[in-house]
Amino acid sequence: MKLSIVTTLYGSRAYLHEFHARATAAARKFAADDYEIVIVNDGSPDDSLALAIGIASEDPHVVVVDLSRNFGHHKAMMTGLAHAGGEYVFLIDSDLEESPAWLEDFGQVLNERHCDVVYGVQEQRKGGWFERISGRWFWTLFNAATDMSLPANIVTARVMTRRYVDALLQHREREVFMAGLWHITGFEQIAKTVHKLSNATSTYTFRRKFSLFVNSITAFSNTPLVGIFYVGLGISMLALIYVAWLLVHWLFFNRPPSGWTSVMASIWLIGGMLMSCVGIYLSKIFSEAKQRPYTIVRQIYRRQP
Repeated sequence: MKLSIVTTLYGSRAYLHEFHARATAAARKFAADDYEIVIVNDGSPDDSLALAIGIASEDPHVVVVDLSRNFGHHKAMMTGLAHAGGEYVFLIDSDLEESPAWLEDFGQVLNERHCDVVYGVQEQRKGGWFERISGRWFWTLFNAATDMSLPANIVTARVMTRRYVDALLQHREREVFMAGLWHITGFEQIAKTVHKLSNATSTYTFRRKFSLFVNSITAFSNTPLVGIFYVGLGISMLALIYVAWLLVHWLFFNRPPSGWTSVMASIWLIGGMLMSCVGIYLSKIFSEAKQRPYTIVRQIYRRQP
């Protein structure tokens, strides 16, 4: 098979039929009749699954992978890639903010440059001022903490070769952060500027964005742990100085020093900081050590040609 188009469903009812029509047109232009469209239902709360099954019953090119519950966007994407069998794989969101027609442009760059990945990057991040500023800070802090150089405003849409997808699927993290995995997999990757629309309300709340930020930093960097080491070293030096001061005070002044409240406050502050930072990494180790599958497939729907 020449081409696999992979997408995920979560609250996608309003866009699904148009996405299928536009993805089909782009696939036929790229690969004639030698393609498949893999749709992963990530526990969508609406009737997206029923619509997708209806499409699959009429179109033999469509494969619907139904997950047993909502596992998250990134894990659903990895599951879709695992079920894709094409020589080329086009990963894209189904909400039509990313155009299926990009496949032609991306594929042309892929063939001309003989690279393994062509991915989209927004010239300016979509959304309001808070989303743009928070997005800019996210990538700045992530790159600073991980010593990586990921481009800001990267989007999901990308065309990948078979060997790149196979290499990407070798990662076995239970806490998946796709942008980091895309980067560390290597191969030659080329960015292409795109204009992403703003059709749908984002399902990424502030809580989910903050959780994603913490997960991305702890998954690809030990900087917080190194920071704790240096903070602890500095505190140890201050503690030695303080102990020396207490000793001098006891030897020459013979009266109890003041400031025990501040000492207790410092102990609570440092103890809380150590417990919170180290706890994040312990939870990461706990999650990875169990080796549970990051998604569970309930059923696969396809029409036999």
